[in-house]
Amino acid sequence: MKRATEITPALLRRWRLPALDSRLGKVARGKVLVVGGSDEIPGAAILAATAALRAGAGTLVIATSATLAVHVAVAVPEARVIGLRTTRAGELAKGAVTKLREVVDGCDAVLIGPGMRDPRAGQELLAAAKRSPALFVVDAGGLDGLSNARAASRPVNTVITPHAGEMARLLDIGPDEVLATPQAIAIRAAEQLRVIVVLKGPVTYVAAPDGTCLVNRAGNLGLGTSGSGDTLAGVIAGLGARGASPIQAAAWAIHVHAKAGDVLARSVGPLGYLARELLDEIPRLVGTYAKAPRRNARRSS
Repeated sequence: MKRATEITPALLRRWRLPALDSRLGKVARGKVLVVGGSDEIPGAAILAATAALRAGAGTLVIATSATLAVHVAVAVPEARVIGLRTTRAGELAKGAVTKLREVVDGCDAVLIGPGMRDPRAGQELLAAAKRSPALFVVDAGGLDGLSNARAASRPVNTVITPHAGEMARLLDIGPDEVLATPQAIAIRAAEQLRVIVVLKGPVTYVAAPDGTCLVNRAGNLGLGTSGSGDTLAGVIAGLGARGASPIQAAAWAIHVHAKAGDVLARSVGPLGYLARELLDEIPRLVGTYAKAPRRNARRSS
């Protein structure tokens, strides 16, 4: 197994994000749809959706529980919010996502899963949108719907963001095996599921179906907090909406998210900073790494 390529600021500066046509305004920055939230966990979709905008997406749509839609709209006034039917348990109901098909057609990135615990709605949406050219990011509650889904039944441009426990369920193996050989497991999952895998942990691996693997060692223990993963998934979706490839969006998001945690560890403390505080750091860090690499001022004679 080849050694994974380390994600560093220098790598990101060489791996430039696609240029944006300023004449097109927000259209050039793409549209993101976030599908998630439940009556008990409405904040996850809010965090993820806000993170997509902080990463530079131009337009935002949130689809969530109908009972929460007004509250979400107030919390994220920049978004169009669509209310979906829910079960008695407050989860998105089977068949509720059928009204989103036309919305998906107009989006550049779709994030499914933050705040969801019942995977059926997410699985239905992936199957319905399998021919969509958009980037699909599947996180949290959306992941359980992948284990029984064939690769041919979902979009080609898919990124999944499991932690060790979620990865173990996806591959039907023990969490200890994931923790013991995370790089190998990430590569195996990418090949088996035909997706870009972001295997989250103290060291995070990004693997592609062709065997490409990158590793992020930045970040700190404080990132292991409620809502942090939702924020990361939103940044991936936001960068994908801007035109980044699936693996580029994943690599950039992981490193920027980790560096945001490092900033807060210094300014707030190593533990106790909040996922929502990461949001304010994202635009500056993305802008910093998006700058052109420095070149020697003098040419050699």
